[in-house]
Amino acid sequence: MDEVKVYYDRQGNTLTVWFGNPQSEYICEETGEEVVLMKDKQGRVIGFEKLNFSGLPPQSVKVSFETIAG
Repeated sequence: MDEVKVYYDRQGNTLTVWFGNPQSEYICEETGEEVVLMKDKQGRVIGFEKLNFSGLPPQSVKVSFETIAG
């Protein structure tokens, strides 16, 4: 994982996080918890989008990631 891209769309109330290449998106899967998983052709999750994401004070987003050896 080289780079993580985080996008907050205030007007659309969505938070989108990419930890893979967005151009590799092949299929999306909704989890039923207002989260959409974006997957590549091999079925690996390369990003997710949280729907109805709101209530964020300006400049208060903190993102943490943990790598799991596979």
